[in-house]
Amino acid sequence: MAEALRLVRPEESPGQAVMTVRDLSVLAPSAPLLQDVQLEIRRGEVLGIIGPSGAGKSTLLKALNRMVDLESPPLEVRGEVELDGLSVYSPRTDVDDLRRRVGILFQQPVVFPRSIRANTLFGVVHHERLDRRQRSGRLEEALRRAALWDEVKDRLDQPATLLSVGQQQRLCLARTLAVRPQVLLMDEPTSALDPRSTAAIEELVLSLREAHPIVLVTHDLAQAQRTADRVACLCVRNGVGELIETACCTDMFSNPRCRETAEYLEKAGAG
Repeated sequence: MAEALRLVRPEESPGQAVMTVRDLSVLAPSAPLLQDVQLEIRRGEVLGIIGPSGAGKSTLLKALNRMVDLESPPLEVRGEVELDGLSVYSPRTDVDDLRRRVGILFQQPVVFPRSIRANTLFGVVHHERLDRRQRSGRLEEALRRAALWDEVKDRLDQPATLLSVGQQQRLCLARTLAVRPQVLLMDEPTSALDPRSTAAIEELVLSLREAHPIVLVTHDLAQAQRTADRVACLCVRNGVGELIETACCTDMFSNPRCRETAEYLEKAGAG
């Protein structure tokens, strides 16, 4: 059996494309979900993904780190997704390593019925061999970066389920950060949160983007305006999700080029 291909991180420069999507289509057994998506995810930026429900925004995120492999019934992926120039859909790609490097945060926080410590280090234990001191350092680093350390440092061995929903979402972010990902995918990460917790996540998005390019799916257009450097709009054409246009955030909201984008922004109340 051929050795699995682990994706190796090259030298970085701001604005450089870290992920490239070419002619990406995703098809369910009954119908296509996405068609011919072209996209770049660049270092040091937040890329907002907006568009109406059913346009395939979550499907696009899952195609970037092969979470679509886990769908049932299975989805077919055509086209190419490259991470630092290497195909993530190559048969030789180490999928566990890919998902470590391209982490994802979902709408609802997913915490395990274990301690705060165990939740934070869940991926680290799976991917790395660290001694106790190194694990403690990684634990604190991740929780600090998720702005949670001061709130939980005295109860690390208590169940994570005792945390508030907003804290649980930051714990999920800490768990993702603990494995030191290269890219962060966020699928409406504040949709279940109150305004205070939403503001905390948005602050983290802005603080983390230099180290981790972020792809943020959101239905909150004001959130996209507050956090995104560029915005991509997915709409439905002939029953299939298509990426209609991509532009810098200011241009997208002030002067959309495509009719579908302008109609969506008007209907969604952008401004």
